This record gives sequence, C-alpha cells and structure tokens, in this order.
Amino acid sequence: MAAMQVVPQHAWDGSVIMGRRLFFYRKDHQVIARERFDAVMAYAPLDRAPLLAEGLRDEVRQAWAAQGLPADADLDALFEYDPRQRLEVGLDPLPQLDHPPLTPADIDQRRWRLNADDPARMPGGAQWVTTVKQWQSAGHLIELPLSRGLFLTMGVGQWASLEPVLYQLTDAPTRVRRVMDDQAMLAAQLAHRVLSQVAVDFASFSEPVADNHGPLISPRLYRQLVLDSYRPVMDVLHGHGVKAIVWITYGNSKALIGDALDAGFNCLWAIETETQAMDYRRLRQQFGRQLRLIGGIDLDCLLAGPAAIDAELESKVPPLLADGGYLPLADGRVRANMPLAHYAHYRRRLEQMVRTG
Repeated sequence: MAAMQVVPQHAWDGSVIMGRRLFFYRKDHQVIARERFDAVMAYAPLDRAPLLAEGLRDEVRQAWAAQGLPADADLDALFEYDPRQRLEVGLDPLPQLDHPPLTPADIDQRRWRLNADDPARMPGGAQWVTTVKQWQSAGHLIELPLSRGLFLTMGVGQWASLEPVLYQLTDAPTRVRRVMDDQAMLAAQLAHRVLSQVAVDFASFSEPVADNHGPLISPRLYRQLVLDSYRPVMDVLHGHGVKAIVWITYGNSKALIGDALDAGFNCLWAIETETQAMDYRRLRQQFGRQLRLIGGIDLDCLLAGPAAIDAELESKVPPLLADGGYLPLADGRVRANMPLAHYAHYRRRLEQMVRTG
C-alpha cells in the first residue's frame, strides 16, 4: 500500500442553496481516494474515510432544478466526493441469449458465446490501459466488477423468466452450476487480463438474490451453486494481490453473509436493504472485523428531514467509524423524490462526521 498522505486542513469555503450554507474543502490538494480506501480496508490510521457519491440520475437533477439548483451546477464543487471509476468488462454472452439457459443445448450455446478473447469485452476501447493509469495517477478509486449474480447470470429479467429459473434450482441444480462455472471462468480470464496490466483497488460481485424477507435461495444452494463457482475468480484476485473483494447485496441477505465470508469476500456493500435485519452495527457485532462495510445509512430516513437525518447519522456513523473498516454512504441511489435541501443537509453532516471521526 502506498504511504499515507495527509490532506492539508484548508479553510472552509461555502455555497448557498435554498438558504442553507453548504461547506466544503477547497480542492487545491490532490485527491487520495485510493490511499483512504486502502487504509479503511486495512483498519489503518487515516485522515478521514472516503466520501463516495451515491449516484444521481438525470431525473434527480431535473427535480432539483425546480428547487433552485442551477442547471450548470457542479455537484463536485458543492459536495465532497472522492472519485471512483468502474472498470467495466463485458460479462454477457455475445451475442446475448433471448431466454434463460434451461436446457443442456442452451447451456452449450451460451458457453460458446463467452469468448474471453473477444476485444469487445475489454473496457474503454484500445486505450483503456492508458485511461486507467491516468485515473490512478489522479488518485481515483478503481473498481473491477466481475459478477452480476445468480439470477442475472441465469438470464432473469422479469417474473416470466424468474419462475422457470426458480424451478431449475430445485429440479436441475447441476445445470445451474454449469452456467455459473462457465460465467466464473470468463470472469477469471478477464480479471487476469486486466490485472496483468493495471492494478485495481477492489473487485466487486453484485448479488441481487434477496428481498426484504430474506434470500430467494437457501444458504446451502447458494453456497453450492454460486459461491463455490467463484473459486477460479478468487484465485486470480488473490494471485494478483487484490485485497478488497466486495459483496454487493440487496434486500435482506443476512443469512448468506457467513458463507460469503468463507468464500473469500471481506467487505459488504448492502443496497436498498431491510434496515432492521441488515443493521450494520449488529452485523459488525456478529461477524467482527473480518467484515468490512460500505453504506448502511437508511436512504428512507433522508426523506424525512433534518431531524431524522441527524438521528440516523449520529446513531450509526460515529461508532462504526471509530471501530474502523467502514465507509459511510446511503444504502441506495438517490431518486427524484429526495428534496435537494435534505440531500444537502445529509452530505454536509456526513462530511463533518467523517472529518471529526
């Protein structure tokens, strides 16, 4: 890990939105998001935890324009975001199947469409290595996504395609495992190609496998059909020295966390969660420091206004920051029903808490 740099404590600048003063640091220092992230994952001392962006769709900007945000406003100047780049590789069959691979013939056909040598699978065109090195020299955090999870890999797009895959899990699980093995082999080959040329800060595996009541698959089947299939990918990541391997989940995936840790994941990023079951304070108590954490701030509380925002942040952020291995962030993408003033209050308070520890 690179030696830690300390960000100078510059004077505060300010900007006014909707009558509220938003404070932010002047950007006359080099962003060191990569060093901050590495320090969080290693439970090492650092100036502050990274401050990542939640992601804002165009419709959010449009809604906020009606609330007073100038159309040309630079949110990076109003709120402090440490820069993160996703290094996207092509994980889909080329060309894609138009139905889930349920039969042996479907599975064989899908396998032939997973050619790892296809140049279309590499990110950003012919100059992708140069682009990544430019990001790194600027201190950007680099993420390498390597899986979209069980159901998306199996071709699920809506209920009509989900139902037959659910039957497949019990009626023909070996076929599901063949699909997952094929997909993992592609991911391992692509990861090796990428990591042989550039370094990344973390690899991520997306897993939309649960609703608010729990996983849609038993822990036993998830372990046998999904986690065990990831072994070739994990071997590549460990071989190239990737230390942070992030399990991105949705809903209430608590029943699967222990197995995910055993499979080689060491960080949870839970999105759009069932907040009681997936409370990060309880998860830290149960799984200890082997489980690093990203997110955990209930997005719904941000809709309720400053008092609810303050209560949510104060109950979670300081104790988790003090324990280490935690990167605070709202647990979902900000949507158009989020008032600008609420979001501004949340980001201002989060920035203050992160700086004071």
